[in-house]
Amino acid sequence: MTPAIKIEQIHKHFGTLHALKGIDLTIEQGEFFALLGPNGAGKSTLINLLAGLLRPSSGKLSVMGFDVVQQYRQARHALGVVPQELVFDPFFNVREMLRFQAGYFGRGTENDPWIDEVIEALGLADKATTNMRRLSGGMKRRALIAQALAHKPPVLVLDEPTAGVDVELRQILWEFIKRLNREGHTIILTTHYLEEAETLCSRVAMMKQGEIVVLDSTANLLNHFPGKNLRLKLGSALPQSLSAMLRNEENGEYMLALSEVTQVEYVLAELRSANVVVEDMQLIEADLEDVFVELVGRK
Repeated sequence: MTPAIKIEQIHKHFGTLHALKGIDLTIEQGEFFALLGPNGAGKSTLINLLAGLLRPSSGKLSVMGFDVVQQYRQARHALGVVPQELVFDPFFNVREMLRFQAGYFGRGTENDPWIDEVIEALGLADKATTNMRRLSGGMKRRALIAQALAHKPPVLVLDEPTAGVDVELRQILWEFIKRLNREGHTIILTTHYLEEAETLCSRVAMMKQGEIVVLDSTANLLNHFPGKNLRLKLGSALPQSLSAMLRNEENGEYMLALSEVTQVEYVLAELRSANVVVEDMQLIEADLEDVFVELVGRK
């Protein structure tokens, strides 16, 4: 089967800045794939290359088998992108915007049933005739997702789709996106909410400084990371002997990173030795955020 996305030795330079350094990546049709990394890692640059908004300095990209540079019309037909920014045409209502968007890809009135389905699924039915300028931020976000889907592309890229939106919108969005994925759409997600990637995505690529440093299934990443977190609420300050294990402190609660569960006894012994009272304690399994911090690291 033709891969949904194939990226081969992609380099991108902006003057002296080497933004992407030989990226190789294949995403199969029907995958729900996470592309993660800290700010400045190169995720948005890679998405812009796929969308044809930038051209690579060297290398090759294809969408559903169509070369992004040489066969750009077919490649763009196969791809829908939901950008981070709330960019929209202020002169149209929601339904008009979606019809125009579909028209850019040669789809006429025969596409209206699909537009109606997308509007209904994203909870935009009562806003379909409302001008885009009058929508709330959350509704604009829904409309942009609908816009990316207006021409019914087989591959959908979601670039931070839930940044700054409420819980209700997240639930509506993810139910619809999961349904699209079950129906065969390929979904590529970038997000800083790593619990979303852990819950939704079957495979993960982690980028750092223009390179892919981790590429594996979500299950393998979690299974091969034995670490745990110990959350403590203490009656006084954490002893200095445990400072090396401290991951963060917030509102008087300490989160300690453990390499194995047997370290719990060591922590308790140190607390008893320092006469520190434990008011509450919880042992937490490692999640994708722990994997990210361990493998990609923080500056």
